[in-house]
Amino acid sequence: MRNFLLLIRRYNFFIVFLLLEVVSGILLVRNSTYQRAAIVGTSNDVIGQMYAAYSNVTDYLILGETNRILAAENARLRRADSASFYDPKFEIMKVNDSTGLQQYEYISARVINNSVTRVNNYITLDKGSMQGIRPEMAVMGSNGVVGIVKDVSEHFSTVISLLHSSTKISSKIKKNDYFGSTVWDGDSPQFARLLDIPSHAQVTVGDTIVTSSYSGIFPRDIFVGTVSELGTTGESFKEIKLRLSTDFQKLSYVYVVRNLMKSERDTLEAKSIVVQ
Repeated sequence: MRNFLLLIRRYNFFIVFLLLEVVSGILLVRNSTYQRAAIVGTSNDVIGQMYAAYSNVTDYLILGETNRILAAENARLRRADSASFYDPKFEIMKVNDSTGLQQYEYISARVINNSVTRVNNYITLDKGSMQGIRPEMAVMGSNGVVGIVKDVSEHFSTVISLLHSSTKISSKIKKNDYFGSTVWDGDSPQFARLLDIPSHAQVTVGDTIVTSSYSGIFPRDIFVGTVSELGTTGESFKEIKLRLSTDFQKLSYVYVVRNLMKSERDTLEAKSIVVQ
């Protein structure tokens, strides 16, 4: 207490000055409408800035919690989106021909994964065994050959792309029926090679190459590509460069081809092999 009294005594003039300033300020505000409005406006600005600064600090401190809430809300909305649900619907396209017996059915599927830059490329489809897809079924797009089904689960299937080192598609020159095998050399996804064409076969740039159906997987006359370059010709066979009809970098939807007579053909051919 003694120290407090000494402090007042030491600074009594300054304290009196502050008290007089406060009193004069109060009197000025009470007796002048303009001054009162100006002071109130200024004080509101200061208080507003203080609140804004406080809000920025608290917002930063709870930023992690806010992000967590937003992420949970986004996840809930995505779960409710139709794209998050497996679509069990599929179409089987049949060709009704009163003059013949149906041999092929076409199951539509969507490409959900695809690669084109590897030596061995695969494609994943959103349809599987529930829709009747089985291994070794042909896959084609709106522009031609795509690949062959390899593995199947209930809801999905993987396809060995034509852009795969082990893929061989039995193909022929459409104009004269000379047949060989279309293979990919691992270079550009736009080109492949047609092998085993007899050296005496007439081939020109621009000729159409289609499936031959000799493998029993693809229907005949499915577009494979066009001759882009005549390669080397040996004593027995010539090698031809093809521009593929399918743009593998733009695949969205494909058709899986079901050969209704494949089992019958395979059984019969197996018997012939045993006899040999």
